[in-house]
Amino acid sequence: MSLQTMWTLLTKIIDICVVWLLFYYILKNIKNNVKMILIVKGVILILIIELISKLFNLYTVGVILEYIFEWGPLAIIIIFQPEIRGVLESIGRTQLLGRHKILTVDEREKVVCEIMEAVEYLKKNRIGALIVIERDISLQEYIEPATKLYADVSSELLSNIFYPNSPLHDGGVIIQGDKITCAGSVFKTSMDPNLSKKLGTRHRAALGIAEESDAIALVVSEENGRISIACNGDIEYNLSTDEFRMRLIEELKPKVEVFYEADKEESEDDLDD
Repeated sequence: MSLQTMWTLLTKIIDICVVWLLFYYILKNIKNNVKMILIVKGVILILIIELISKLFNLYTVGVILEYIFEWGPLAIIIIFQPEIRGVLESIGRTQLLGRHKILTVDEREKVVCEIMEAVEYLKKNRIGALIVIERDISLQEYIEPATKLYADVSSELLSNIFYPNSPLHDGGVIIQGDKITCAGSVFKTSMDPNLSKKLGTRHRAALGIAEESDAIALVVSEENGRISIACNGDIEYNLSTDEFRMRLIEELKPKVEVFYEADKEESEDDLDD
């Protein structure tokens, strides 16, 4: 095999990998965006109708579909410009190697302990709260206009921030690693039509940021003190304190540690055999 042939083969492999990588990140961000999912479903439906029209020689339907294919992409870009921009921004904010601080086991336990103490206090006193923990996708656009704190995560500070009549209690708190980066953040609310109308602004904002990014959003209801977690485009409502703690610990585990534990278990099984 000549050097030229090897170089051609390598460029083709790189080309295919880049295309698949783009598709991966686009689909990854689309799956948590309700409106973009509807667009994809609509396109698939049109393609199915196109196949049926060709199969049964439906002339009129075929002519209409030709106009749709000609002007449809432009119409989608104009009508769904905010959603398309949101997906592109989300891809742009994602860093392949992750940007958040990977906490040690001790640091993670301390953060969870401080958050849980604050959540239990807020739950007991029915004080509304929204705590967002950043992961791989940057939340810088929400941090910039908020009040910067850059303080260690502590139950006392979290409780004081959300205390009624506090200047920052209406917004959300953003945590990066083991630091409270800012308070008073305002998030976009979810537009999911299937979301229960009983859920208030905090829950909708929590689900909104969970749909837009990979962040973990923790919510305490002001009306009834119920606690919820939103992540991966979904919200788990009215959890018990133990369920809330276990869910938080699970989501804060780094992916590397999960793979390491799985490999460790396989090694132990091999030794048993």
